[in-house]
Amino acid sequence: MADLANATNTALVAVGCPPHPLASYRHMVGDGARTLCARAVPADQPELVDEVRQRMRDHYAAHCFDATRLYPGILELVRVLAERGCTLAVLSNKPDDFTNQMIAHYFQPNPFQVVRGHRAHAPLKPDPASALAIAAELQIPPASWLYLGDTNTDMQTARAAGMIPIGVLWGFREREELLASGAAEIIAKPADLLKL
Repeated sequence: MADLANATNTALVAVGCPPHPLASYRHMVGDGARTLCARAVPADQPELVDEVRQRMRDHYAAHCFDATRLYPGILELVRVLAERGCTLAVLSNKPDDFTNQMIAHYFQPNPFQVVRGHRAHAPLKPDPASALAIAAELQIPPASWLYLGDTNTDMQTARAAGMIPIGVLWGFREREELLASGAAEIIAKPADLLKL
């Protein structure tokens, strides 16, 4: 979140808009870069959204690893799931190039069968199209997927795709939001997934 916030604030300042405190980005992120910038730009200046988005993207490309780290326990969880023969995939509203860059940076070798970020021709989550496309590509019925996420967008995507929504508390949002948006289970730390 810090790297996204820093990139967005840098872009806002560059066009003469006020920056936001880091904590406010907790509820701005998760629905794609354009939506993030639309939320960050003052309501009376919507004409700046696309410029802020491009400036944010340029800054983020050069600084996306400044503060970003894997949550504790993620590498271990992914290793165990891969050892158990689980099929693993990533679906993000982050642009596809950045999503693949993140996975390549933090996971070597890559344990994911599919890594997919937002692509121009595909709708953003919570539209289930991309989740369903991954399930079809891997020939695994949607109902067989555990879909982990930390926002209402993730829970809505899982529900719409017919997948099992698992809310995670180590991300950006709170238990109440995850439950209200359809989480079937809530887990507090990555290792808790193994119990499911």
